Amino acid sequence: MRKDAVKIVTIGGGSSYTPELVEGFIKRYDTLPICELWLVDIEEGRQKLEIVGALAKRMVEKAGLPMKIVLSYNRREALKDADFVTTQMRIGRLPARVLDERIPLSHGMIGQETNGAGGMFKAFRTIPVILDIVKDMEKLCPNAWMINFTNPAGMVTEAVLKYTNYKKVIGLCNVPVNMVSGLANILGVDETRVTMELQGVNHFIFATDVFVDGVSVMDEAVEKYANVSANDTIAMKNFISLPYSSSFIRGLHAIPCPYHNYYFFTREQLNEELEQFKEGNVRGEVVSQVEKELFELYSHKDLDVKPKQLEKRGGAKYSDAACNLIQSIYNDRGDIQYVDVRNNGAISNLPNDSAVEVACRICADGPKPLATGECKVQINGYVQMMKSFERMVVEAAVTGNKDLAIAALNLNPLCPSDEIANIVINELLEAHKEYLPQFNK
Repeated sequence: MRKDAVKIVTIGGGSSYTPELVEGFIKRYDTLPICELWLVDIEEGRQKLEIVGALAKRMVEKAGLPMKIVLSYNRREALKDADFVTTQMRIGRLPARVLDERIPLSHGMIGQETNGAGGMFKAFRTIPVILDIVKDMEKLCPNAWMINFTNPAGMVTEAVLKYTNYKKVIGLCNVPVNMVSGLANILGVDETRVTMELQGVNHFIFATDVFVDGVSVMDEAVEKYANVSANDTIAMKNFISLPYSSSFIRGLHAIPCPYHNYYFFTREQLNEELEQFKEGNVRGEVVSQVEKELFELYSHKDLDVKPKQLEKRGGAKYSDAACNLIQSIYNDRGDIQYVDVRNNGAISNLPNDSAVEVACRICADGPKPLATGECKVQINGYVQMMKSFERMVVEAAVTGNKDLAIAALNLNPLCPSDEIANIVINELLEAHKEYLPQFNK
């Protein structure tokens, strides 16, 4: 039932992304009247939460809104009677990310936050914590929606769907939002007119149809993307994106997401990362410096807006996408957004109980996936393989089955050999053992 006063809880409230989230809620206050925004973090994150929380309060005060900002280190206290819970956590914080990147690279394997070994170990650290949060939500706010944009978003969403009875969970990513923006630019139209049909899983999606004002323009989109310049390739700010051959795009007759660069340009991406590795400049180390600069900015008592420098952080539009999603559920808008949900036949030849990233209509009772039929034959093999990888990782994250983890990594195309899979997993298990009790029984 719609309420006139909404309570939102953000777990991981000390994140550098929080000012963007707060800005989004302020912009939407007329249609999303938030009475309380609780920013929750752990004790080790106290300094960051206090800095971000103070900035959030200044932003709300400048806007002149009756939105109460509450800082908390007690998750259960915060969750009571929440309407929406957003999760933006990094278990082990940035030092863990650096290990996820540097250890695989030390053995000649791509080290990346959400793909391959790095994505696997982020899932291993994150999934047990998310499942604990869901247990609290079942008791304290059983009607709340969990909006998860903790990576790897698809695997986290699948874990909740498979290992709990909580069905009001939605995974969220900024990649589809960036794809819509990029396609609109290539087609020369306003992005509000563009929608997509998606098939795939989080960070492994393809646009299999593109619409302008509801009319398919896929042939035009494919032809224009097949001839796009390197500067206009749909890209993310946190890694290089290379242009595909026109033959590949025409033959695929689909638009890959930026993260496919890791799979279709593996050699080039690995060489780039190895150079960064040698320079002590892997992405996690770059982000650590950006975070340091951001929090210095946030601490200025005269700052009362989201600073432009936040765009350097690489996850731009994550928080805006979250605000749009919450606004659409609250107002029963029925608009199309791109989220991670239970498949339920949206992609007919993937398991119904698994999480997929597809276009959905967003209504008061949640996302309604738009059916796409069978996975397009040109991409089917790859998508099936990645879904199998995800399902194995999720099971290993819950059970602590090391053998299953090794088998999963071996099946991932970023892994060069069984020998390296064993070495990398053993080293990462040792490096992260503080956060992996399920593997240390």
